[in-house]
Amino acid sequence: MSHASSPFSKQQLLPQEETLEVTKQKGELFIGIPKENQYQEKRVCLTPDAVNAITANGHRVLLESGAGEGANFSDIDYTNAGAEITRDTKKVFSCPIILKVEPPTLSEIEMLNPQTIVISALQIKTQNKEYFEKMAKSRLTAIAFEYIRDDDGNYPAVRSLSEIAGTSSILIASELISNPNTGNGLMFGNISGVPPIEVVIIGAGTVGEFAARSAIGLGANIKVFDNSISKLRALQANLKQTVYTSTVQPKNLLKSLKRCDVAIGATRGKDRSPVVVSRSMVENMKKGAVIIDVSIDMGGCFETSEVTTHRKSTFEKYGVIHYGVPNIPSRYPRTSSISISNIFTPYLLKIGEEGGLEHSLRFDKGLRNGLYMYHGILTNKSVGDWFGLSYNDINFLIF
Repeated sequence: MSHASSPFSKQQLLPQEETLEVTKQKGELFIGIPKENQYQEKRVCLTPDAVNAITANGHRVLLESGAGEGANFSDIDYTNAGAEITRDTKKVFSCPIILKVEPPTLSEIEMLNPQTIVISALQIKTQNKEYFEKMAKSRLTAIAFEYIRDDDGNYPAVRSLSEIAGTSSILIASELISNPNTGNGLMFGNISGVPPIEVVIIGAGTVGEFAARSAIGLGANIKVFDNSISKLRALQANLKQTVYTSTVQPKNLLKSLKRCDVAIGATRGKDRSPVVVSRSMVENMKKGAVIIDVSIDMGGCFETSEVTTHRKSTFEKYGVIHYGVPNIPSRYPRTSSISISNIFTPYLLKIGEEGGLEHSLRFDKGLRNGLYMYHGILTNKSVGDWFGLSYNDINFLIF
């Protein structure tokens, strides 16, 4: 048989390339955002800009009417961004994914469909055993945003809200101390010929760092106390200037508190904040001085601290003004909402891109760290130990 008459051409005998589909199957998310009904909670977890980014990627967002009003976002803002609006609370809670700032209440859990995914804060110290048992009964999957870690091992939600708390502690102190009736009528600001305001900051974490940054920016003299030398060193490096730092020596602390106009408490403990400032130390402070105890949500680090509310935020003890409102960021709902939204949005887009939460949990260790309930099975050791509940390692459940 001659080459010319061969039924196979040279081209046909060569191996042919085949294009294989390797992209992940993109999933469509249906997200419900209910109105927050907890006392003093005005934040919303997605801004209209974030909703626009999510709906532009083919996902649906159902928002309860008025959910953004506390943060000064109207229903029209959300409608223009592509969200669907409803006044029916049950309809919102029937969505497959629920986004909340505060953890869902027991009555809200009852409205959720089985297998719903809930992404919210956990606030473990405000919960009880019944709460997790009810979640398990509904076979919910729940993620606590304060436990989510980023690629560097940090907690982005905690850091963002701590930055706001630190900055706002100085702004609140400035308001209180300037009041001529209850405060000393003093003004933050480095005015020529006028001694600057003295600020003592107890705790050199993120809250302490941003309180220090704001106080310096307003011209105050600051003194920072913390028992961690590495935290004090990091604070100095981040502020890019030399400031007075000290370990918590009672003698040094008392001396500084006697002279200061403002004291900020920003310490954290494992179960509660350690009480660093005793009653007698507060008695020795100037009349009209201001204490802002940012640690109050963990018990407070001043012995004289008590929990107050945004409506009645201060009380006086030994002539010293005490501010003990927990959850300070909710005082600035719009700023806090934008901050929370910045954390949520990339994760939601990523979950959609990867075809759902199951895939994201497999490949994102940081997101997996935030998971505490998986199809009704408790997966968080801290929660299990705290409430005496049995828990399972998530790594054995999803692989």
